[in-house]
Amino acid sequence: MHKSGMVELDAVVAVSRRGSFRAAAVDLEMSPTALSHAVKGLEARLGVRLFNRTTRSVSLSQAGEQFIARIAPALSEIRSAMEGVNSLRDKPAGTLRINASVGAARQVVASIVLEYLRTYPDMRVDLVTEGRMIDIVAAGFDAGIRTRDVVPRDMIAVPFGADQRFVVVGSPTYFAEHPPPRSPGDLMRHRCIRARWPSGGLYRWEFAQRTETLGIDVPGVLTLDEPMLMREAALAGAGLAYLREVWIAEDVAAGRLVKVLNRWMPSSPELCLYYSGRIVPASLRAFIEIVRGIAPARKL
Repeated sequence: MHKSGMVELDAVVAVSRRGSFRAAAVDLEMSPTALSHAVKGLEARLGVRLFNRTTRSVSLSQAGEQFIARIAPALSEIRSAMEGVNSLRDKPAGTLRINASVGAARQVVASIVLEYLRTYPDMRVDLVTEGRMIDIVAAGFDAGIRTRDVVPRDMIAVPFGADQRFVVVGSPTYFAEHPPPRSPGDLMRHRCIRARWPSGGLYRWEFAQRTETLGIDVPGVLTLDEPMLMREAALAGAGLAYLREVWIAEDVAAGRLVKVLNRWMPSSPELCLYYSGRIVPASLRAFIEIVRGIAPARKL
């Protein structure tokens, strides 16, 4: 094989996976220019165009689709062989790629990721956050971290961490002007900070008491799509916010935010580290052990 062949193959697979030369370059820790040259060099030797490029998008050509279908499994086998050799080391080395929601990432960086890096100094962690769910295997990640209710059923999951219960909170300044709601229906007379899903839809605040469950499209003049922005708005007295309790626990303890409707708040699934059981490299096994040290694993 041409001496740069593996780099070129990795480049083509990364671009097909990410749909972007720039994003693929970040994944491979290359400059966009170097990655573009690698792909063009391979196309020149093959004598075919692997990608259809416009100023706004990148997509596989018909030849590219056939090429990726053949080489992706082969590259996976090569990486598996390399991981097999790596597992014989006293300690794992390399890069562990993890996909997580922003909220989950905030909870694991200090307690898990930094502990992992201290324990295994030859490892690097690439933690990518995004709101939407993705196929972690197809996207080239070793594992994902999400709440248990959204983990794909064909994945192995290791639950861990604190209670993920949601709460409704407001600032003392807000409650100085508005009486606290006593039931979810009272929210229709309050200013609420509305939440938008990554998909673009608005989140309906969820409540439960005994056998009764409610989903309310609350009123409000402010809509946000990032939980920490909602927290900041609530602290500033802009209205009531519906947030995970773990995100605002310190604010509640300090009196900066006040919880309401506690009897109506449903329990929420815990976080899970999840991964495919087909190949578990030494680097991921070591990460799993640290996660299991936080909370015993339970089956989904």
